Amino acid sequence: MCVKVESVSCIFHPSIVAVDNVSFEIKEGTITGLFGSDGSGKSTMLKMLATVIPPTSGRITIFGLDPIQNRKKVKNLIGYMPQRFGLYLDLTVQENLQFFMDIYGIPKHKREELKEKYLKFSNLLPFTDRLTRELSGGMKQKLALACVLVNEPKLLILDEPTSGVDPVSRREFWRILDRMRDRGITIIISTTYIDEVNYCDFLALMHRGKILTFDTPSSFQNNFPDLESAMIARIEAHDR
Repeated sequence: MCVKVESVSCIFHPSIVAVDNVSFEIKEGTITGLFGSDGSGKSTMLKMLATVIPPTSGRITIFGLDPIQNRKKVKNLIGYMPQRFGLYLDLTVQENLQFFMDIYGIPKHKREELKEKYLKFSNLLPFTDRLTRELSGGMKQKLALACVLVNEPKLLILDEPTSGVDPVSRREFWRILDRMRDRGITIIISTTYIDEVNYCDFLALMHRGKILTFDTPSSFQNNFPDLESAMIARIEAHDR
């Protein structure tokens, strides 16, 4: 099992429970979509998985390791792309990638190979000398992904990476994720776009800090006419 979350909560203040007693498991080599409205706890859950913040209670294990006791080892296995990923707009595509290779401590003899691999993988190889500020929104997100991938993580954690991106670029971004899954990378991605759920192997519906359902999209929809109806029904049932 790649990720195991056991009775995890994150409380910022007695009256602010961001994640409330959540448990789930994620299989290696799958894409899990974390879906929910703004404020449902998605970003907080992903930050805990990425070792950015510790859980208030409960336990997380990643590839069998405790991220608190083995933070350095776990961080080397993870690629994390938060909502506001720190690209430098005054640098070129190539310079941004170089900067993140410096951060990750990538040996110099491997850098040219990795640059070629991940810029080609992200369809950015023709734009290596273009300033990042001149890229479209979709291209910026693909560059951010390439910068995360140069460390060659086994687990990729993406927080709403397609937010504000046009539909064509979103589809291309998901094609890239699909190829990464085929290479054995485990992906956890949060989204507010209901159509993106169908690209995932598993869906975790989050609401008010809780996981209401963790299932395949087809099983989740079950007898409902579409995923949206299924989600609304589960959220309304929970609120009642």
